[in-house]
Amino acid sequence: MNIQLKDAFVRQLPADPNTENTIRQVYESCFSYVTPNNEIKPTLIHGSKEVGSLLGINNEDFDTKDFLNYFSGKKVIEGSTPYAMCYGGHQFGHWSGQLGDGRAINIGEVEYDHKKWAVQLKGAGKTPYSRQGDGLAVMRSSIREHLCSEAMYHLGVPSTRSLSLMKSGNEVLRDMFYDGNAAYEKGAIVCRIAESFVRFGNIEIFARRGDKKNLKRLVDYIIDEFYPEVKMDVNPYISFFKKVMDHTLEMVIHWQRIGFVHGVMNTDNMSVLGLTMDYGPYGWMESYTPDWTPNTSDVNHRYSFQNQPAIAQWNLYQLANALFVLVGEGKPLEDIISQYHADYQVKYLEMMKTKLGLEKYSEKDEKLISDLLEVMELTNTDMTIFFRNLSKVSKKSLIHNIYSEIELIKSAFYELHKVDKQALNQWYDWLSEYLKRLEIEDLTDDERKMKMNAVNPKYILRNYISQMIIDKAEIEDYSLLEEIYTLLQNPYDEQEEHEKWFAKRPDWAENKAGCSRLSCSS
Repeated sequence: MNIQLKDAFVRQLPADPNTENTIRQVYESCFSYVTPNNEIKPTLIHGSKEVGSLLGINNEDFDTKDFLNYFSGKKVIEGSTPYAMCYGGHQFGHWSGQLGDGRAINIGEVEYDHKKWAVQLKGAGKTPYSRQGDGLAVMRSSIREHLCSEAMYHLGVPSTRSLSLMKSGNEVLRDMFYDGNAAYEKGAIVCRIAESFVRFGNIEIFARRGDKKNLKRLVDYIIDEFYPEVKMDVNPYISFFKKVMDHTLEMVIHWQRIGFVHGVMNTDNMSVLGLTMDYGPYGWMESYTPDWTPNTSDVNHRYSFQNQPAIAQWNLYQLANALFVLVGEGKPLEDIISQYHADYQVKYLEMMKTKLGLEKYSEKDEKLISDLLEVMELTNTDMTIFFRNLSKVSKKSLIHNIYSEIELIKSAFYELHKVDKQALNQWYDWLSEYLKRLEIEDLTDDERKMKMNAVNPKYILRNYISQMIIDKAEIEDYSLLEEIYTLLQNPYDEQEEHEKWFAKRPDWAENKAGCSRLSCSS
């Protein structure tokens, strides 16, 4: 296996002169050099051949000792200078000061097939930014990150990706529920890749510290590497911010489309490239509950499904505050922030219309959508199953028998026995309006179904499925992990052999740990 590593981030930006791996405050530096923990006995649990191909790694390389050593951190690749990034962030709305890569170690940048990929190990050991942590990760959270990274990519959502999931061979002490009952768990390491792992917080920390020199160096680097098209603009920093806003908006629209809730939308978890990153206590909304969040630490539901668009705007505002130092005036940044809300409204409506199979304009569309969301919430409706089944509705039902089509909707209810006559009448009314709306469309039923099924996934990484995989992994059975990984590579396809996974959350999973809500512990 021949891996050639470079890293523009290291070459162009200031390094921490202190090379001791001690937890400390780091100033006037974008990163600190570190060495991954090599006191491990790595075992490959699962590898993504597709991601490997992006790095020039052949399928047979996954079975080699070099692959195990290099992508677990046991051995440093020749030419690599591993490092951890310095950044800050707003956590749950409050500035938290220096944070940084507490358990992520960047091993370099691979350039292959005319594209660059930053390669990062998560759970490979302590860094100067580990704070009270040990820099390690446990199996349960690592499985969730490995699977979700790839699931999101195949759903068409901008995301970091995962090359491999390895068992470290070590035990890691964690208090899973933060209730004083710490226990040892299996340690694991995920190797993830992205065009860049730079976050809003990388920029924020220099602005907060009044370090304009290094703030400018960092933002200039980001523009040179990822947004070169804005370099010749009158004020490239304003244009850069607009690009970040556009990418962030696109990402959030995708989240709302598939019912994904990130769970920890702190500014240190926001990518300057608009990538979904840092998969912690995430979850897919099963029954449509706009105020739902999977994060047990989010007691005020700040990062709930319905709040994600507004929180993205709030986070962009914090980035704008940091860039103000370089821009020198506030109005251009404020105008972009203001535009976010208007752009979101337009793009959200477009997205929801695609989910409903609507292409033409109607002044009644916004009401049709709001009425739908109201009754979905009222009847505890599985979002994924509802939209997928809605594609089967026929326009002919308006003439013939609308009552037969309501059965497609009922199949998505979690508690059908609790749905009263009044609620069912609301569904009849909504379905009647929907079928009337379809009358002005030129698409045939089959054409509409195909378009709807291209944006409404049949299969998602439901929380209970992840927990089933984790439970099996505890006894070193990884067969279900492989099955679900394969399933999620084609989430919009029917895959009749996997029909059992197109199902509502089972009753046993409603309140089971890991199936409904999760802690940040990993």
